[in-house]
Amino acid sequence: MIGTGTLINTGAIIVGGLTGHFIGKLFQEEQQDALNKACGISVLFIAIAGAMQGMLKVDQGALVSGKSMLVVLCLAIGTVIGELIGIEKGFERFGEWLKQKTGNSGDKEFVNAFVTASLTVCIGAMAIVGAIQDGIMGDYTTLAVKSVLDFIIIAVMTSSLGKGSAFSAIPVFFFEGAITLLARVISPIMTETAIAYLSLIGSVLIFCVGVNLVWGKKVRVANMLPAVLLAVLAAYLPWTL
Repeated sequence: MIGTGTLINTGAIIVGGLTGHFIGKLFQEEQQDALNKACGISVLFIAIAGAMQGMLKVDQGALVSGKSMLVVLCLAIGTVIGELIGIEKGFERFGEWLKQKTGNSGDKEFVNAFVTASLTVCIGAMAIVGAIQDGIMGDYTTLAVKSVLDFIIIAVMTSSLGKGSAFSAIPVFFFEGAITLLARVISPIMTETAIAYLSLIGSVLIFCVGVNLVWGKKVRVANMLPAVLLAVLAAYLPWTL
């Protein structure tokens, strides 16, 4: 059934959130902070691996880097667009609304946990490619694999950041669901180059999420999201960045 992948991914995040919520109660505040840092470092290394895969290649036996201009331009222009639109504030307003409606008004970290977790599980090629495969062929394998990863990530984040992390299931449901429904329209656009560029820029943004987890919120990552769209558009330029 088309959409099965989205349902599996959403369910995995909810179960991961519940698991993390109950496990988190077993830890003291210092232990939760240590777990949060460990989660951040893990996210950093996952992001570095993804970014290096996109930027490094072997040329005549030597390891060379590339696509630096792509990263700089997409991030710079994308951030300006995001700052002007105020995407981060939109995420936070929705998080505040969720906090009130779910009876978590006393949870000071709810909004931060929601935004951080949502960005972590929504950004990346797996969500888009997996949703397209599900929408066109009914193949939810990619989203099923992503669900396992998201279960672990959200369980750890919920235990360290709080219940807000579990509500990242909402943006994942609508994001992946929308792509699944529009798969036949989006599929021709997502060429191999476009997916590679998207994966690279997405990995850089996930790195920024890791920075916020380890050192406290220093980067407004949501405002950088337009960079992902610019990365896809860059694949259609007549020259290589």
